[in-house]
Amino acid sequence: MKGLRKLIALMLVIGAVYWLFSGGIKELAQYFFPLYYSEEITEAAAEYGLDEYLVRAVIKAESGYEENASSGVAYGLMQLTDETAEWVSEKTGLDFAKRLEPEVNIKMGCYYLSYLIERFGSQNTALAAYNAGPATVGRWLSEKAYSKDGESLDKIPYAETEKYVRKVEDFYRIYIRLYEST
Repeated sequence: MKGLRKLIALMLVIGAVYWLFSGGIKELAQYFFPLYYSEEITEAAAEYGLDEYLVRAVIKAESGYEENASSGVAYGLMQLTDETAEWVSEKTGLDFAKRLEPEVNIKMGCYYLSYLIERFGSQNTALAAYNAGPATVGRWLSEKAYSKDGESLDKIPYAETEKYVRKVEDFYRIYIRLYEST
Protein backbone atom coordinates (compact mmCIF):
# COMPACT_ATOMS: atom_id res chain seq x y z
CA MET A 1 0.00 0.00 0.00
CA LYS A 2 2.86 2.36 0.83
CA GLY A 3 4.39 1.78 -2.61
CA LEU A 4 1.06 2.52 -4.31
CA ARG A 5 0.79 5.87 -2.51
CA LYS A 6 4.30 6.79 -3.64
CA LEU A 7 3.45 5.82 -7.20
CA ILE A 8 0.25 7.89 -7.14
CA ALA A 9 2.13 10.86 -5.65
CA LEU A 10 4.82 10.57 -8.33
CA MET A 11 2.18 10.39 -11.07
CA LEU A 12 0.47 13.52 -9.65
CA VAL A 13 3.78 15.40 -9.60
CA ILE A 14 4.57 14.33 -13.18
CA GLY A 15 1.07 15.33 -14.27
CA ALA A 16 1.39 18.73 -12.58
CA VAL A 17 4.79 19.36 -14.18
CA TYR A 18 3.45 18.34 -17.59
CA TRP A 19 0.42 20.62 -17.14
CA LEU A 20 2.61 23.57 -16.15
CA PHE A 21 4.96 23.16 -19.10
CA SER A 22 2.20 22.54 -21.63
CA GLY A 23 0.46 25.85 -21.17
CA GLY A 24 -0.63 25.56 -17.57
CA ILE A 25 1.67 28.36 -16.45
CA LYS A 26 -0.01 30.73 -18.88
CA GLU A 27 -3.46 29.62 -17.71
CA LEU A 28 -2.44 30.15 -14.11
CA ALA A 29 -1.01 33.60 -14.88
CA GLN A 30 -4.19 34.55 -16.76
CA TYR A 31 -6.17 33.66 -13.66
CA PHE A 32 -4.20 36.25 -11.68
CA PHE A 33 -4.19 38.79 -14.56
CA PRO A 34 -7.77 38.61 -15.85
CA LEU A 35 -9.52 40.39 -18.69
CA TYR A 36 -12.50 41.59 -16.66
CA TYR A 37 -14.51 44.54 -17.99
CA SER A 38 -13.18 43.91 -21.50
CA GLU A 39 -15.74 45.96 -23.38
CA GLU A 40 -15.55 48.91 -21.00
CA ILE A 41 -11.75 48.99 -20.91
CA THR A 42 -11.30 48.51 -24.66
CA GLU A 43 -13.79 51.28 -25.42
CA ALA A 44 -12.45 53.80 -22.88
CA ALA A 45 -8.81 53.09 -23.74
CA ALA A 46 -9.52 53.66 -27.44
CA GLU A 47 -11.54 56.81 -26.74
CA TYR A 48 -8.66 58.37 -24.79
CA GLY A 49 -5.76 56.98 -26.83
CA LEU A 50 -4.45 54.57 -24.23
CA ASP A 51 -3.08 51.05 -24.45
CA GLU A 52 -5.74 48.84 -22.89
CA TYR A 53 -3.06 46.73 -21.20
CA LEU A 54 -1.79 49.85 -19.44
CA VAL A 55 -5.33 50.54 -18.23
CA ARG A 56 -5.61 46.95 -17.03
CA ALA A 57 -2.27 47.27 -15.21
CA VAL A 58 -3.46 50.43 -13.44
CA ILE A 59 -6.74 48.75 -12.42
CA LYS A 60 -4.86 45.66 -11.22
CA ALA A 61 -2.50 47.81 -9.13
CA GLU A 62 -5.16 50.20 -7.86
CA SER A 63 -8.05 47.91 -6.97
CA GLY A 64 -7.26 44.35 -8.01
CA TYR A 65 -10.47 44.56 -10.09
CA GLU A 66 -12.61 45.06 -6.98
CA GLU A 67 -15.27 47.49 -8.20
CA ASN A 68 -16.13 48.56 -4.65
CA ALA A 69 -12.51 49.07 -3.61
CA SER A 70 -11.85 52.02 -1.33
CA SER A 71 -8.68 53.40 0.18
CA GLY A 72 -10.68 55.84 2.28
CA VAL A 73 -9.87 58.71 -0.09
CA ALA A 74 -10.14 57.03 -3.50
CA TYR A 75 -12.82 54.74 -4.85
CA GLY A 76 -13.71 52.25 -7.55
CA LEU A 77 -11.75 50.20 -10.03
CA MET A 78 -9.38 53.03 -10.90
CA GLN A 79 -9.31 54.51 -7.38
CA LEU A 80 -10.32 58.08 -8.13
CA THR A 81 -10.64 60.67 -5.40
CA ASP A 82 -13.86 62.66 -5.37
CA GLU A 83 -11.86 65.76 -6.28
CA THR A 84 -10.37 64.06 -9.35
CA ALA A 85 -13.71 62.54 -10.36
CA GLU A 86 -15.39 65.95 -10.06
CA TRP A 87 -12.67 67.58 -12.20
CA VAL A 88 -12.97 64.83 -14.84
CA SER A 89 -16.76 65.15 -14.74
CA GLU A 90 -16.49 68.88 -15.48
CA LYS A 91 -14.08 68.24 -18.37
CA THR A 92 -15.94 65.32 -19.95
CA GLY A 93 -19.59 65.58 -18.97
CA LEU A 94 -19.43 62.14 -17.33
CA ASP A 95 -21.91 61.92 -14.47
CA PHE A 96 -20.10 62.49 -11.15
CA ALA A 97 -22.93 60.72 -9.31
CA LYS A 98 -22.13 57.53 -11.28
CA ARG A 99 -18.37 57.69 -10.62
CA LEU A 100 -18.40 54.37 -8.74
CA GLU A 101 -20.11 52.44 -11.54
CA PRO A 102 -17.45 50.40 -13.36
CA GLU A 103 -18.09 51.83 -16.83
CA VAL A 104 -18.01 55.45 -15.63
CA ASN A 105 -15.10 54.88 -13.24
CA ILE A 106 -13.06 53.32 -16.05
CA LYS A 107 -13.87 56.18 -18.43
CA MET A 108 -12.98 58.76 -15.80
CA GLY A 109 -9.75 56.97 -14.95
CA CYS A 110 -8.81 56.66 -18.62
CA TYR A 111 -9.49 60.33 -19.26
CA TYR A 112 -7.39 61.29 -16.25
CA LEU A 113 -4.51 58.96 -17.15
CA SER A 114 -4.55 60.24 -20.74
CA TYR A 115 -4.48 63.82 -19.43
CA LEU A 116 -1.49 63.03 -17.19
CA ILE A 117 0.44 61.37 -20.02
CA GLU A 118 -0.20 64.38 -22.25
CA ARG A 119 0.69 66.84 -19.48
CA PHE A 120 3.91 65.14 -18.41
CA GLY A 121 4.93 63.57 -21.74
CA SER A 122 6.05 60.34 -20.12
CA GLN A 123 4.14 57.26 -19.06
CA ASN A 124 6.27 56.75 -15.95
CA THR A 125 5.92 60.36 -14.83
CA ALA A 126 2.17 60.19 -15.50
CA LEU A 127 1.91 57.05 -13.38
CA ALA A 128 3.78 58.79 -10.57
CA ALA A 129 1.30 61.68 -10.86
CA TYR A 130 -1.64 59.24 -10.88
CA ASN A 131 -0.40 57.99 -7.51
CA ALA A 132 1.10 61.05 -5.81
CA GLY A 133 -0.83 63.79 -7.60
CA PRO A 134 0.18 66.10 -10.43
CA ALA A 135 1.08 69.02 -8.15
CA THR A 136 3.49 66.83 -6.19
CA VAL A 137 5.11 65.51 -9.36
CA GLY A 138 5.32 69.07 -10.70
CA ARG A 139 7.34 70.02 -7.60
CA TRP A 140 9.61 66.99 -8.07
CA LEU A 141 10.27 67.97 -11.67
CA SER A 142 11.41 71.42 -10.54
CA GLU A 143 13.99 69.95 -8.16
CA LYS A 144 17.39 68.89 -9.53
CA ALA A 145 17.58 66.11 -6.94
CA TYR A 146 14.67 64.36 -8.67
CA SER A 147 14.82 65.60 -12.25
CA LYS A 148 17.93 66.68 -14.15
CA ASP A 149 16.01 68.07 -17.11
CA GLY A 150 12.81 69.24 -15.45
CA GLU A 151 10.77 67.02 -17.76
CA SER A 152 11.28 63.46 -16.56
CA LEU A 153 11.81 61.97 -13.14
CA ASP A 154 15.24 60.52 -12.40
CA LYS A 155 14.24 59.66 -8.86
CA ILE A 156 10.89 59.33 -7.12
CA PRO A 157 11.24 60.51 -3.52
CA TYR A 158 8.14 58.73 -2.19
CA ALA A 159 8.85 55.01 -1.70
CA GLU A 160 5.14 54.22 -2.10
CA THR A 161 4.97 56.03 -5.45
CA GLU A 162 8.19 54.45 -6.69
CA LYS A 163 6.83 51.01 -5.77
CA TYR A 164 3.50 51.84 -7.45
CA VAL A 165 5.14 52.89 -10.73
CA ARG A 166 7.26 49.72 -10.78
CA LYS A 167 4.21 47.59 -10.00
CA VAL A 168 2.14 49.10 -12.81
CA GLU A 169 5.05 48.73 -15.25
CA ASP A 170 5.49 45.08 -14.22
CA PHE A 171 1.76 44.39 -14.54
CA TYR A 172 1.75 46.12 -17.93
CA ARG A 173 4.54 43.89 -19.23
CA ILE A 174 2.74 40.80 -17.88
CA TYR A 175 -0.53 41.75 -19.61
CA ILE A 176 1.27 42.31 -22.90
CA ARG A 177 3.11 39.01 -22.63
CA LEU A 178 -0.02 37.05 -21.71
CA TYR A 179 -2.49 38.51 -24.19
CA GLU A 180 -0.89 40.50 -27.00
CA SER A 181 -0.50 37.50 -29.31
CA THR A 182 -3.96 36.08 -28.56
